[in-house]
Order: sequence, then C-alpha cells, then structure tokens
Amino acid sequence: MRKNLLISLAILSYGLSAMTFAEIAVIVNPTSGITSLTEDDIARIFLGKSKTFPNGSSVLPVNQDEGITARDKFIEAVCKKNSSQYKAYWSQLVFTGKGTPPKDSGNDAGVKTFVAGNPTSVGYVDASAVDASVKVVYKIP
Repeated sequence: MRKNLLISLAILSYGLSAMTFAEIAVIVNPTSGITSLTEDDIARIFLGKSKTFPNGSSVLPVNQDEGITARDKFIEAVCKKNSSQYKAYWSQLVFTGKGTPPKDSGNDAGVKTFVAGNPTSVGYVDASAVDASVKVVYKIP
C-alpha cells in the first residue's frame, strides 16, 4: 500500500512539474519590425552564428540566468544542447575570440523588461509572462 502511494505521488509530481513550463515564447520588442522567426533563425542567433535578424537589422540576444528551467528547456529545444554543452560551446568561442555569449538578464520578468526596453533584442519567457510590452515571434511547446 505504501509503495503504491509513493509511486502515485512520484507520478503526480512529475506531471505537475511538466505542466509548470507548458510553453516558452520567444519575444522581441514590438517596434523591432520582426513578425516571426523560425527555430533555425533563433538557434543561429543564440549560438552566435548570426548577428542580425533575417531582415538584416542587428540583434542582441538575451538569456535567462543559468539554472532557470525555462533556459534549460529553451537551449535543449532550440540550440539542441544541454546546459553543460551550451556553456562549453560558448566558453570555447570566448576563449578563441570568436564570439560573445548572449547577455543573462534574470528570470521571465528581467528578460521581458530588457526586451521591452531594447528594440534590437530577442529573448524568451514562459508564455504566461507575455504582455503587451513585447511581441511573440515563436513558441516552443
């Protein structure tokens, strides 16, 4: 009986944690002129392979801080790396002088505030955090 209860609680907690971040929204400043981005566009920007939006205007990517679940989910879904691989990737680029990693700007609120105040920036937040101060250009289920 006790074993079944523990198994049920484990399944329930897993289900609740999966629902916590149901969807991540990639956001830009509403004045940026960007209406949508593809997953490939976003990956190229966050991996330092592109320094411009597809329309040619400059871009400033912004990450959430290390250890935040949304960051881990974003990096795995879009950049196809786990957090350790992503950190090692950027460490190598920085060491060789070939790139500068995206700025870390805290949690959902910090990223949203940064993007809302910078017309050339792109970031990501939990979809529930989106408001009129930013524009959604891509969603990660």
